[in-house]
Amino acid sequence: MTEAEKLTSRLRHQFGQAIADYAMIEDGDRIMVCLSGGKDSWTLLDLLRELQPRAPIRFELLAVHLDQKQPGYDARILPEYLKQRNIPFHVIEQDTYSVVQRLVPAGRTMCSLCSRLRRGALYDFAVNHGFTRIALGHHRDDIVETLFLNLFHQARLKAMPPKLRSDDGRNIVIRPLAYCSESDIAAYAAMRAFPIIPCDLCGSQETLQRKSIKAMLAEWERTSPGRIENILRSLTRVDASHLADSALYDFKSLRADAGERYPDAQGQATNRRS
Repeated sequence: MTEAEKLTSRLRHQFGQAIADYAMIEDGDRIMVCLSGGKDSWTLLDLLRELQPRAPIRFELLAVHLDQKQPGYDARILPEYLKQRNIPFHVIEQDTYSVVQRLVPAGRTMCSLCSRLRRGALYDFAVNHGFTRIALGHHRDDIVETLFLNLFHQARLKAMPPKLRSDDGRNIVIRPLAYCSESDIAAYAAMRAFPIIPCDLCGSQETLQRKSIKAMLAEWERTSPGRIENILRSLTRVDASHLADSALYDFKSLRADAGERYPDAQGQATNRRS
């Protein structure tokens, strides 16, 4: 098996496993695939289309792209590629660029506001057109990075769930790439020669905090391969009684079990659990 075949097989397996583990897709679902034009969303769309004819259930796919009216954006690239491959798609046109430029002070990170505006436009479209699932291209590394961002900067033990209900309760969001590494996705996107569309709104800007987390995780992975995978797995094996959130676990009601009495090291009677 060639390296390309191994890569494809690994991604397909991880992709399918995540979908199965979290029941991301059900029979009859109409799935809106959010297509930004980056490597992650192209890989998401490609793997979903590859899965569609093989799946034991039937589901529909529509690639949806938001044209944010950024200067220099070539609106022909994505539609031409999708048309050539007979991929159903829709482009939403909404000038979020001007809104972000007007509201965000010069020199400040634009990602947060841009993300909220983009999410609002896409979620509204999903509701108005009867989609039952919204598929996003977040991968394993995104999930782990978000865990540490919340831990270090928000004092919260919180990441990105593979499947969630949106805050307003109107949408079910799925992340089928949750088990896939960013490096594998980048290699796959290059192999498939997807027409990558960079985000020029802010020069592909990332917050300094996320860059710092990325660097930390990259160093960990270099010195201790497999650590990122272990961190992700830890999110699936949470023991609430061994954390400290009293809203999640009833520590106040804990009592020792009545059982056989036995002497401890100091000769005092102590309960032994049967």
